Amino acid sequence: MEEFENQELFKKNNIKNTKHRNLVLDVLKESQFPITTEDIYLKLQERGAHISLSTIYRILDVFANKGMVVKAIISEGSKAMVELQHLEHKHHLICKECNKIVAIEDCPFEEFAKALEKKTDFDITGHKLEIYGYCPACKE
Repeated sequence: MEEFENQELFKKNNIKNTKHRNLVLDVLKESQFPITTEDIYLKLQERGAHISLSTIYRILDVFANKGMVVKAIISEGSKAMVELQHLEHKHHLICKECNKIVAIEDCPFEEFAKALEKKTDFDITGHKLEIYGYCPACKE
């Protein structure tokens, strides 16, 4: 079933269906939170997949250009992270000490965005919120 879902997603986005793209997409689907390219590489190595880091970067660029993934810089000065583009948007709490990421279920900016559109006559198409602080374990 998984391969069929991937195939349909590739077809919908006009992307060639390859073994490596399927492997990367599977890792992204399994991840609950944004993940670095290096983490994708390590997960694939654990599974015995033979894929280079540069190939993963190229695949992620293709996915990003087609709108399948969202790239973000999580935590000041850290590496770029990616996650699958979902129909619903997500916001995150990020621990500055251990880099733990917690998804925020509700969007606190819906009403603000509507008011901002009205005030500026700007068509807002999206937004992202990352809140930095210290998780309960790191506060101690």
